[in-house]
Amino acid sequence: DCVDAFASTDFHEDLKKFDIPTLVVHGDDDQVVPIDATGRKTAKLVANATLKVYEGGSHGIALVPGDKEKFNKDLLDFLKS
Repeated sequence: DCVDAFASTDFHEDLKKFDIPTLVVHGDDDQVVPIDATGRKTAKLVANATLKVYEGGSHGIALVPGDKEKFNKDLLDFLKS
């Protein structure tokens, strides 16, 4: 039920209300949640968004060796800026 609700809820207006710098991180090979349908659209809707695309990155980039370390570095760099 949770997955169905998440997939069918329209978050467009909520994303437009973000008023703080936002980091959007997405793998370009995510087979679960495709980048064009979600990550890129989110980055366009959120003012002040930074989109980081992980080439060859899958859905679980924060857990994949190599991507995990890059994600942690990118997140810390974003928080410091």
